[in-house]
Amino acid sequence: QVQLVESGGGLVQPGGSLRLSCAASGSIFSIDLMSWYRQAPGNQRELVATITSGGNTNHADFVKGRFAISRDNAKNTVYLQMNSLKPEDTAVYYCKAGITDYERRWSLYWGQGTQVTVSS
Repeated sequence: QVQLVESGGGLVQPGGSLRLSCAASGSIFSIDLMSWYRQAPGNQRELVATITSGGNTNHADFVKGRFAISRDNAKNTVYLQMNSLKPEDTAVYYCKAGITDYERRWSLYWGQGTQVTVSS
């Protein structure tokens, strides 16, 4: 059984920083694309950033220059460094990963989400 667990969310003032983590655990053979999404109240879930197993990244325009996605393949963990946070960044942040298990079955997995609130 595979699961993703996010951590690192919280309350931060505008202009502040947070670092989110998402650790995958279980019967993992390999992990390909890992992503961060977010969903604000009343809004659809939106893609924030992606990173391939080789480290190639893409960031949504609304976070470019402020957020950075990275991963540690040895720890099966993806990170999201968030700087210069704005109130409009307030949302529940979710990680998603494409994972192949030891029986060579591939599935998409989501974490449970972590709340980020940017407010003075």
